[in-house]
Amino acid sequence: MNKMAKLILCRGWEQRRATTRVCHAMAGGDAGQAIVELALLLPFFLLLIVGTAEFGRLAYASIEVGNAANAGAHYGAQSHVTASDIAGMRTAAINDAADITAGLTATPAPKHMCSCSNVAGAPATATCSTTCSSPGILLEYVQVNTSATVNPLIHYPGLPTTFTLKGQAIMRVEQ
Repeated sequence: MNKMAKLILCRGWEQRRATTRVCHAMAGGDAGQAIVELALLLPFFLLLIVGTAEFGRLAYASIEVGNAANAGAHYGAQSHVTASDIAGMRTAAINDAADITAGLTATPAPKHMCSCSNVAGAPATATCSTTCSSPGILLEYVQVNTSATVNPLIHYPGLPTTFTLKGQAIMRVEQ
């Protein structure tokens, strides 16, 4: 029986509610079509999965770098003594980002900033030698900047081979 006769017979069966599976099997089927489609789309799916994983890895590293700056600023904001401890702020920041071992740098600002509490919207000055008029008090701030260089696991054409992630935290020192 040739293929056309099988299709005509199959259509008659479909009218009698025969399953489509039996009809396709009798007419020659299309089982190889799914394999061909999978072979054509598999590289795109793999690229999508690997790209998603790489994006998540970079997002995680960015959060770690930001949290490291926050940890360094938290350490410096404990008191006026720790606000001057640049090495302690750097150590606190680096210890917080233990997962980002390669290329993490923490740089506390060498001079902390101050402003007067009674001046609305006043920018912080570079030094804390200012005295505030009454009833204002001198507010002291510390700043920690962090950065890390992250290399992607797979290099995509058109994207950089390294990414530089940055974090910054500014906190008021406890009085």
